[in-house]
Amino acid sequence: MDTRPFAESDRFALREIYLQARIHAFDWMDGTLFRADDFDRDTEGEIIWVATNVTDPVGFISVWEPKNFIHNLFVHPKVIGKGVGSALLNECLKHIGRPASLKCGTQNIKARDFYLSKGWHIVSNGKGPDGKYHLMHYDDKT
Repeated sequence: MDTRPFAESDRFALREIYLQARIHAFDWMDGTLFRADDFDRDTEGEIIWVATNVTDPVGFISVWEPKNFIHNLFVHPKVIGKGVGSALLNECLKHIGRPASLKCGTQNIKARDFYLSKGWHIVSNGKGPDGKYHLMHYDDKT
């Protein structure tokens, strides 16, 4: 598996990954409301890295660089648990400042546990349009 910057030719595959991964991960939400082209809206203006298995995209991470804020990390359900998320997170953290931050839905226990296992810390809790979330930070010093 490799990680690399986003290329426009990845868009179609990443739209589908975003759709399938959200349906899989957010089982408490109505998946029929998700659309493949949500990817375009939800990553606009962000830096994106792509994980590939040979040449096919299998996941992506996007970050709002001015705030070191990881906005999306999604892996195709067929390759969950195979190191794709870790590889993408590591690649992203090589390029952004500290502290890095992200929001993780409180109902997304698997994602929360993943980030905690990678050295992230919950610094506060909040509520937004998509429900309750943990604000998490990562700093190499902690």
